[in-house]
Amino acid sequence: MTYVDGFVVPVPKKKLAAYRKMAAKASKVWMKHGALSYVEAVADDVKPGKSTSFPQSVKLKDGETVIFAWITYKSRKHRDQVNAKVMKDPYMANFDPKTMPFDGKRMFWGGFKKLVAM
Repeated sequence: MTYVDGFVVPVPKKKLAAYRKMAAKASKVWMKHGALSYVEAVADDVKPGKSTSFPQSVKLKDGETVIFAWITYKSRKHRDQVNAKVMKDPYMANFDPKTMPFDGKRMFWGGFKKLVAM
């Protein structure tokens, strides 16, 4: 049984290269500490909806795009163990919310138990 952490974050298009660099480093940290996989994807075919949508979920502004990402683990217990190690990693100590290439206040995330997988 696998466990998934998923998150959605708005990123200014002009900061996408900086975000990609940060995500590439973060992926190495999570994988080093035991994550099974780490994926970050940028919106390609994502349109505003009438009631809900990815753009609406993060209150997308002009000049921004949406990142949809997930990290997989063996279980929730494994996720908690990996994340505890990640939070103690020296790389994480350098994060300053004021210099992040995205608005963390509009980011959302959560942990999910696998329901169906092929």
